[in-house]
Amino acid sequence: MKIYNTLHRKIEEIKPINDRIVGVYTCGPTVYDHSHIGHWFNYVRMDLLIRTLQANKYKVDWVMNITDVGHLTSDADEGDDKIEQKARKEHRSAWEIAEFYTKEFIDTMELLNIQKPSKIVKATDHITDQINLIVKLEKLGYTYKIDGDGIYYDTSKFKDYSKFAYLDLDQQEAGKRFMPNPFKKNLADFALWKFSPKDRKRDMEWESPWGIGFPGWHIECSAMSMKYLGDTFDIHTGGIDHIPVHHTNEIAQSTAVTKKPLAHYWLHSNHVTVNNQKISKSLHNGITIEEIVEKGYSPEVIRMHILESHYQSQSKFSLDALYASARRLYELKSMAVLKYQPQNKINDHTTFSFKETANEIINLMSNNLESPKVLAFLSEIANQVLATKLTEDMLPYFNDLIQTIDLLLGTKLGSVPDISTEIKELIQKRELLRKNKDYRSADLIRDKLLTYQVELKDLPNNNTIWNWAI
Repeated sequence: MKIYNTLHRKIEEIKPINDRIVGVYTCGPTVYDHSHIGHWFNYVRMDLLIRTLQANKYKVDWVMNITDVGHLTSDADEGDDKIEQKARKEHRSAWEIAEFYTKEFIDTMELLNIQKPSKIVKATDHITDQINLIVKLEKLGYTYKIDGDGIYYDTSKFKDYSKFAYLDLDQQEAGKRFMPNPFKKNLADFALWKFSPKDRKRDMEWESPWGIGFPGWHIECSAMSMKYLGDTFDIHTGGIDHIPVHHTNEIAQSTAVTKKPLAHYWLHSNHVTVNNQKISKSLHNGITIEEIVEKGYSPEVIRMHILESHYQSQSKFSLDALYASARRLYELKSMAVLKYQPQNKINDHTTFSFKETANEIINLMSNNLESPKVLAFLSEIANQVLATKLTEDMLPYFNDLIQTIDLLLGTKLGSVPDISTEIKELIQKRELLRKNKDYRSADLIRDKLLTYQVELKDLPNNNTIWNWAI
C-alpha cells in the first residue's frame, strides 16, 4: 500500500513498524463551534486511509484527539482561548461548550459513516502528560519563560525546525507572518504553557510548576500521540494547513525529547474551496452537514461527493455538485438492488468476475487512496453488471463485491432495503399488462410506483429491474 508522504514529498510504500499493526494519529477538532464541510472532507479522507489499511489486512490502532483547551485565536499565541471566548459569548462555561461540540462532532462522524477511532482522547484529560513533557523540554534547555505570559519553546535550539515544512524563517521574519510578541526570542517560538490572567479566573486552568495556567495547543498532540502510540509511530494525519505551524511544532517538541522521528509517514488533506475561496471558520464561509441535509441531501450523498475528489487536490464544494453525486450514488444503488431481483436460476455463459473486480478496487485504493479512480471504475462495472443476467448462483459473489465496496468506501450499498410484497405484486401486474400490450394501464402502474419512490427500468431482453428513486 502506498500514500503520499509529506515528510519526503513523494509517494511511498507503507512499511509498518510492527509488521501487521499500523499506528495512526489524526489531529481532531477544536470543539468551540460546528465543524464545516471543509473539516469533513478531511475526516472522511482519513477514514478512507483506515479502511484501505484494513482492506490490506492491517490491524489499525487509530488515535484522534479532541482539542478542548489551549487553541488560541492566533497562531502567534496571541488572543484568547477559542473555547473560553465562545463560552463568554454564549454565557455558558467552557466545559459546557466543549462537551456540546464534542458530542456533535462524534454524532456527525457516525452520520457520515466514519469509523470510530480506537481511541478518542481529550486534551483536558491529559494535562499531567503535557506538563511532564514540558518539564522534559525544560530540563533539556529548550524552553524559556516570559513573565506574565507563559513558557515558550526556543525554536533556535532545534536545528531542523524549518525542515519539515520547508520554511524560510528569514523570509517569515521580513514579512512578519505573525504579530510578534516583543519578548519572544524568535518569531517562530511558540507557547507550551500559558499563564492565567491575573484579573480573572478562567473556566479551564491547572496548577503547574510554573504557575496556574493552561497548555498551548501544540503540546497536546505530542503528549497524547506518544502516550498511546509510542515515541515513534507509523502515520500522522491532518489538514494541509497544519504543516507550517502545528505539525512543525509537534515534530520540534517530540524529537527534541526522544531524539527519534515522531512519525514515519505524514498524510495531509488539501484545502476545500467554495466560490474560489478556502473554506474557513475565520472567513465565515463554511456550511455544516446539518445545513446541507436541510437542503435535501442525505449524508450518503455528502460522503459520495467527498469521495469524488482526491485528498492531495484542492477540492471545490458546491450544492450544485451534490446533485451529480446523488446521481452517482443512484447508479451504484441500481447495481446493488439487483441482489433482490435475479433473472434466472443458473447462467453458465457470463464471463464477469466479481472477485477480480473486488481485488481491482482494493488495488486502486491501495495506490495513494485513489477514490476518484475507484468511482470511475465502479461506474463502468455498474453498467456491465446491469447488462449481465445476474443469476441466483452468482449472488454470493455479487454480495461479496458489494461488501468490499462498502468496507472500502464507507458506502451503504449492502443495506439498501428490498421493496415490499405489495410493490412486487404491482411490478408483476405491470409485466402482465405489457405482455398483453395494455401499455396505458402499465404506465399508470409505473406512475403509481413513483409515489412509493420506486423507479423501473425496462431492459432490452424484456426484463424489468427496479431501483429506489432519488
